[in-house]
Amino acid sequence: MKTLTDKAEVLIEALPYMRRFVDKTIVIKYGGAAMKDEALRHSFAVDVVLLKHIGVRPVIVHGGGPQIGRTLEQVGKASEFVDGLRVTDDETMGVVEMVLGGKVNREIVELIQRGGGQALGLTGNDGRMIQVERKRPGDRDIGRVGTVVAVNPAPIAAVAESGFVPVIAPIGVSEEGLTHNVNADEAAGAIAVALGAEKLVLLTDVEGVLDGEGKLVADLDLATARAAIESGVIQGGMIPKVECCAAVVEAGVPRAHIVDGRARHALLLEIFTDGGVGTLLTR
Repeated sequence: MKTLTDKAEVLIEALPYMRRFVDKTIVIKYGGAAMKDEALRHSFAVDVVLLKHIGVRPVIVHGGGPQIGRTLEQVGKASEFVDGLRVTDDETMGVVEMVLGGKVNREIVELIQRGGGQALGLTGNDGRMIQVERKRPGDRDIGRVGTVVAVNPAPIAAVAESGFVPVIAPIGVSEEGLTHNVNADEAAGAIAVALGAEKLVLLTDVEGVLDGEGKLVADLDLATARAAIESGVIQGGMIPKVECCAAVVEAGVPRAHIVDGRARHALLLEIFTDGGVGTLLTR
């Protein structure tokens, strides 16, 4: 009886959150361990399907850096990085499109459909959805690597309104019509703003934002987040994730989450429970 009562308590706790997010868009950046471990892949698919069934509108933007690296290695091409950005010449861009827009995207679509949902794969090149300019870090030419300047939300909205979960590969297109490699976090943030999303969720391979003592920070506001970056409390690879979330919140998305994707059902735990499993950033 206690087990049944505990399940009822979980549903009661989730109910107000379910009501709040009906007909709302949640953009989820999917990557890291959640893409590699089979149990985590299954729990992610179940979470997405449940969100869709209760009336939430999930939009998936996925990464695929390790898969690109492995494919480049198989064809005898070395990976090169500048400031964490993959140098992307024309040959590398062909591999990026094949891996992200083909293999990885199709795998995620199939994963959601095996979980009982309906999904449709897109790339940022479809309908000139993700429009970019070429990045030049330190005035260095690193090839076809783009920074997002605009998002056309119409293709995504059309897919979502037809009852499908959009699954988007972060490939952008320049004004000249050239495809570019785009950071998945950046793409997800720009898409969340363009769609007027209620939330952006970044699935990561860490617990979330940690304080100076290594303890999880469950809630952050913009001023505290920026102060933590300036003081060095937030450092390394967490800085661009927090900056991405801060930019999205500043642009009007009410909430941005950095969530531990290594936890099973991380999406549901973060969205539908009081405690959550990561860091929530708000204005």
